Amino acid sequence: MAYIPFTNEQLIRANTVDLVEFLRLKGEKLERCGKEHKLVYTDSNGKHDSIMIHGSNWFDHKNQIGGGAIKFMQQFYGLSFPIAVQTLLGADMPKITHRATETMAEKEKAEFSLPPENKTMYRVFAYLTKQRFIAGQVVSHFAHAHTLYEDAEHHNAVFVGLDETGVPRQASRRSTSTYTKTFKNTVEGSDTKYSFAHFGESDKLFVFEAPIDMLSFLTIYPHGWQKNSYIAINGVYEHPLMQALKTHDNLRQIVLCTDNDEGGHDGAERLRDILHDAGYDSVSVLSPCHKDWNEDLKALNSQPALPGTPSRRKQVYFDKVRQLSNLYCRTDKLTSQLRYAYKKAQYRYLAEYALAGSAYFMRVKDEKNGFVALQNRLIKSYRGYSDKGKLATKLHELSQRFKVAIADVQRPGRTDEQSIETAKKLYDLADQAIRVSTEMELMQPVQEQTETEEELDEDEDLGMSMGYG
Repeated sequence: MAYIPFTNEQLIRANTVDLVEFLRLKGEKLERCGKEHKLVYTDSNGKHDSIMIHGSNWFDHKNQIGGGAIKFMQQFYGLSFPIAVQTLLGADMPKITHRATETMAEKEKAEFSLPPENKTMYRVFAYLTKQRFIAGQVVSHFAHAHTLYEDAEHHNAVFVGLDETGVPRQASRRSTSTYTKTFKNTVEGSDTKYSFAHFGESDKLFVFEAPIDMLSFLTIYPHGWQKNSYIAINGVYEHPLMQALKTHDNLRQIVLCTDNDEGGHDGAERLRDILHDAGYDSVSVLSPCHKDWNEDLKALNSQPALPGTPSRRKQVYFDKVRQLSNLYCRTDKLTSQLRYAYKKAQYRYLAEYALAGSAYFMRVKDEKNGFVALQNRLIKSYRGYSDKGKLATKLHELSQRFKVAIADVQRPGRTDEQSIETAKKLYDLADQAIRVSTEMELMQPVQEQTETEEELDEDEDLGMSMGYG
């Protein structure tokens, strides 16, 4: 195809297309999940729903990739870069179909069946107890429950997910060999609404990314574990969790035990939002000291263990919020200050002026306390999992928020309600300026990591609520 010289404006416009609306126009099925949408589609490999979409940003939790609208068109539909851009810009293109259906022959989804069971599970038992340090009695419990066994052909560990009637609906395999690369996959035909789990009588449910994490946790905390419920959701995939809650109405206390790494932290945050939107108020997070619960178990057995890693994106964002100085707001100069900072790409000053203006238009008695309260709100409302877009996308969003804020600030007079609206627009501008600055820092090589920041003091005494969410 001939080279097409797209302008920067065209590329930004294409990459910031609202994917939810775009995909609906294409006839795709989307389901609301909290603040995001889940794309549900079927190809020759079966039904899929691991892609989450927020505006122009998307992330595939199964394959751990994501990005903006252009990359989505390339990855999901298999389009070339020029065709992807043209399609997003509204060019009259041929009908597009899912990439998987273009590269594979369509066939009926395979009927689910468990891999043949080996007569013994010596290899799996040895692997889990000797190499993974999982307690023998824990392994035996799930073996007796027929949700853990050794397959006959390759001697993989097979973890089985049962439905409400005790019928196997899902299974995942993990290799036990120490001499080859680790192998793990989901058995073809599995219904991914179900996964490896134990359900007790209490109202508490512990949620893990993988079966071995779950078994490791039970080894570390063995006392009375059977009275509680536990589920391994195969990553940070909410479908098995929501199905378990739907069919076990006694479960009201949910403890998210995801990995101590960026993916685990973001996943726990996203799951917590989904659960809160579904009406579950008692949701907490319990992180391992090391990378995951099996690494904790290794450390307890005096073995080398991989360290945990904080979310660098959140750390950088939090640090930048805390570094903002409380500037006295002069409304006669606010417009020129915002324009100058934006034009010079001085994003910290832009955030400071905008946040100071927001505190002023809140019309509180003490603007300094108002500024601190807004800093605290920025930290508490920030969601790293929904802030993974490209810098160009964030710069475009900043320009939009800047135009909206400037137009509002220049209004000659305002009611109390209009003043609160102005405060919100300036707050949004400050937030986006910090996001842009954060993305720019994350693009630089990592020098060193800082300790996890604690939240600022609560704004209970502020005396008014702006209703930010």
